[in-house]
Amino acid sequence: MADDRSGERTDGRMAPWRVYVEAARPRTLPAALAPVLVGTAAAERAPDDLDPGRALLALTVALALQVAVNYANDYFDGVGGIDTADRVGPRRAVAAGLITPAAMRRATGLALLVAAAAGLALAWLVSWWLLAVGGLAILATLGYSGGARPYASQGLGEVGVFVFFGLVATVGSQVVQDGTVRDLAVAASVPVGLLAVALLVINNLRDLHTDTAVGKRTLAVRLGERRTRQLFAGLIVAALVTVVPVAALAGSLWPLLAWVAAPLAAGAVLTMRRAEIGPKLIRALAVTGRLQLAVGLLLAVGLLLGADLDASRDVERGLESDSAPESDSAPESAPAPESDSAPESDSAPDRPPITADKSVLERTAPW
Repeated sequence: MADDRSGERTDGRMAPWRVYVEAARPRTLPAALAPVLVGTAAAERAPDDLDPGRALLALTVALALQVAVNYANDYFDGVGGIDTADRVGPRRAVAAGLITPAAMRRATGLALLVAAAAGLALAWLVSWWLLAVGGLAILATLGYSGGARPYASQGLGEVGVFVFFGLVATVGSQVVQDGTVRDLAVAASVPVGLLAVALLVINNLRDLHTDTAVGKRTLAVRLGERRTRQLFAGLIVAALVTVVPVAALAGSLWPLLAWVAAPLAAGAVLTMRRAEIGPKLIRALAVTGRLQLAVGLLLAVGLLLGADLDASRDVERGLESDSAPESDSAPESAPAPESDSAPESDSAPDRPPITADKSVLERTAPW
């Protein structure tokens, strides 16, 4: 059947391409975009010297891994019976019968293949040890919901998100520019990672009742509703507070530009506090996604402005030193003193010749 412009087929079913787009969960993609923006901006290179090709490859890796983890979650929770008809929130393609498990498995593999290809190119450009980091990221993608003991079901999903969508993605984006890890990028990865965790906390709170019913012991299930909401508020506040060390390491107030997103942060906290468990939390997810993207953009702009200002100051200092008069330079060295090893005849005054009196010699001689 032909597709209409809305993406629906004329037989009433959703077009295949739209199924994959929905299963990719576009609202979670800021979790992949923000760390690349911030990490690239945290590079030691001057803004004009940043390599856009490497940044694009890093973005490809991050987006492909985000899509892959969403596809893998859809697949494993679908075939494992965790996603049921009682689930709230976005539909899961496999559980809803929109796509076969085999097709979703292939889609997951394709997304991982795209991430691996971009990662291989970065390793060739920068360093082969990036392959090890990429391998761990792929294992984390599959281990989130798959395997004998998925770490999302052990209450460790938030830890994995912070590590790979905060620390690794942000620092990795900086490393591909500079070749070495920079403290500034590590600091900048903290607010980025905390906001990525906040997105997951909303998802897990929304699925609290259904996850409890099927025995999926997420962090929200372990903490309970009230403490999970408190955790979310703490993550949002901490994300804004941890911008301060970033500004301190950057030696500039410009990274504090991220605080312009404070109204969005307040809106996310209020929405999370008031929304009941269920579909109403989808709005909190949308607001938090916008917050993460806004903080990422503002923090990246602040880092670039601070770096550009430092570069301008360095240029000015260089021009001042080049135009300084010669008289301000180090004094000419004094002439070296004459050598002490010069012959005495060159330095001693003239003396009259000494002559011996013969009578005196005769009186003093022992013979």
